[in-house]
Amino acid sequence: MNELWRELGEHGFLGVNLPEEHGGGGAGMSELAIVAEECARAGCPVLLLAVSPTICGSIIARHGTADQKQEWLPAIASGELTMAFAITEPDAGSNSHRLSTMATKDGNEWLLNGTKQFISGIDESQAVLVVARTGEEGRLGLFVVDTDAPGFSKQEIPVEIVAPEKQYTLFFDDVRLGEDRLVGEAGEGLKAAFAGLNPERIMGAATVNGIALYALEKAAGYARDREVWDVPIGSHQGVAHPLAKAKIEVELARLMTQKAAALYDAGEDAGEASNMAKYAAAEASLGALDTAIQTHGGMGLTSETGLADLWFAARLVRTAPVSREMILNYVAQHSLGLPRSY
Repeated sequence: MNELWRELGEHGFLGVNLPEEHGGGGAGMSELAIVAEECARAGCPVLLLAVSPTICGSIIARHGTADQKQEWLPAIASGELTMAFAITEPDAGSNSHRLSTMATKDGNEWLLNGTKQFISGIDESQAVLVVARTGEEGRLGLFVVDTDAPGFSKQEIPVEIVAPEKQYTLFFDDVRLGEDRLVGEAGEGLKAAFAGLNPERIMGAATVNGIALYALEKAAGYARDREVWDVPIGSHQGVAHPLAKAKIEVELARLMTQKAAALYDAGEDAGEASNMAKYAAAEASLGALDTAIQTHGGMGLTSETGLADLWFAARLVRTAPVSREMILNYVAQHSLGLPRSY
């Protein structure tokens, strides 16, 4: 994965969404989503694409100072710097207003204390963008922390997911940070974070859309070539119809993903479309993978076929970065005007 990451950076793909004046391609989330989809379509989903250039790069590009942009964006675009993102905590769940990680002012510096959980790729990152409380009433701030900073430590979380990106619990014990490590205004961190959270949903959707296309292309090829009783198995509706249904659902998910990316790039409110894209893509990709595995019969579960291991990555996107239940809550409340249920 490190070699692939370096290759993507060397060819300009990691920073395609970042400003040209800071080493990026000057394009948008639509173009970065294509990169994510095509990597996954080739059988190599890169989940960190949804974190370093997407969340962290987007937030810094929109809310960072001129010095911060110049320091971090060119390195993110080239792949020289990989930056993780840390918002989730053991006791807060999906409620960002209950975060307990605290950044306390100490003269001209900040002291960071707290715990983050299920943070991806921290072992491959040189820095992490941390969401922390900076005061009462849910006021938050965003801080860049070097992964070798004194007081910072990590512990791997054992999971069954087959993926290059591992999950970690992070511990911050009096990590001292200068003012230059605060991105945006203290107390306005949640607003700034959404400059990266909607793109994260878009990129997650694009990645599993690519997985789905990879699975369907493999399954369709197998169904055309595999003969039982002297005819290709794809000539039977019991095989053909599930594949056709999966193809329709994947193409619908891709359209919603493209809509969400276009809205974000145009500066429009992309919240509804981003959530819908992530929901639709997770469901469609799991359906496509299951159908592709079933089409291959027993061979669908082998390592050689290269399908079953991708199920874990697709299943992850049904839960993270936001669960499908919270997306349904969002759509019910914001799209349909129904009473808030939580």
